[in-house]
Amino acid sequence: MTARTPRIITGQQLGVGWTPALAVVKALQALALARKLGGEALYWLADEDHDRLEAASTVGFQGERLVRHRFRFEAPEGTATGWLPWTEAHQREAEALWGPLPAPDRPTLRDHVLALGRPLRQRGLAFVSPLEPTLRGPADATLRAWRDLDLERDLEAQAQRLEATGETLPLDPRTQAAWFTLDPATGLRRRLERGQPCPEGHWLSPGAALRPLLQSLLFAPTHAVLGPSERAYWRLVEPLWARVGLEAPEIVPRTTVHLLPKGLNLSPSQLEALRAGFWEAFADAPSALPSRALVGLQPDPSWGPEVGARFRNALVQARHRLLALDRRVHRDLAARTVGQDPERLRQRLFPFGKPAERVLPGWTWLRRADLLEALLEGLSGGPSLLLLEEP
Repeated sequence: MTARTPRIITGQQLGVGWTPALAVVKALQALALARKLGGEALYWLADEDHDRLEAASTVGFQGERLVRHRFRFEAPEGTATGWLPWTEAHQREAEALWGPLPAPDRPTLRDHVLALGRPLRQRGLAFVSPLEPTLRGPADATLRAWRDLDLERDLEAQAQRLEATGETLPLDPRTQAAWFTLDPATGLRRRLERGQPCPEGHWLSPGAALRPLLQSLLFAPTHAVLGPSERAYWRLVEPLWARVGLEAPEIVPRTTVHLLPKGLNLSPSQLEALRAGFWEAFADAPSALPSRALVGLQPDPSWGPEVGARFRNALVQARHRLLALDRRVHRDLAARTVGQDPERLRQRLFPFGKPAERVLPGWTWLRRADLLEALLEGLSGGPSLLLLEEP
């Protein structure tokens, strides 16, 4: 049997500005693996999804300060993200957040994402869509045959098995729809209940749990770069591959990436200490701390019980205030080690308490050719964690 040419697939729901930046990591990791294996890398646009809140939520910059921002789209609820309008007003709104942006070829969110993704296409990544008519039209008959197999039953049984072993389900097929109906003329996507017929002229649209099967049907990938949540819901379809006559691709866990300021070297354990605000991990313990000045202080018996009790209460209050000074001492010592205020560094690497790759828009990385090349090189070894010094 002739070996298949490696085909690595990954993807993300469309997000304004390529939010979150981990979508860029997935794309580059797929590209790095394709180069290593001598194959091709595909990026699934997921423009069939309709989670508008996720697609529209991002962050912008006010000086060095990050601010949350949400775009508004004039389209009926349930419109798939590939059909959401991207107007000149949206373009101006985005440029106010991030500076100049490449303009899309057509006025849709899908084309906005494609325009920002040109640096990835130039490096060899191919963008693919489940909505390409030449692919989706012929596939619709197969999807209808799959629906007749009552795959929902298998998903529900697998969910019960996984729960019995203590696994957490990122989605529950007993409450979330396995199938939707998609109007290719308007982009409206509606839940399709069991036994409910698909309207004439509409496409069957698999829910998130069945998306792995659709990807394999349309593009026959050999590998899939997936984040933790995706890997969890891919487990739901484990019993389904044989039923639909497809071969499951090999799962490649997505690398976690942290961009460190130039000249800063952190170990993984120090990174976790930074995230927790545990400044003690960055310097030796000081010889003295403010709170220790209170050690051993006791009221004089001659003061009487009432004054003695008030003195003890005052000591408790003073200790709380001095503990804050203890933390400041540790913070100042840590600053000498890392060369900057560790609290500001924590806010940079973990904005809003999350890794930056989960918060920042990917466009902040896509517009930097030097960073994309450094990421490609760093991801070529397939690490689970990449601490990359900014070029």
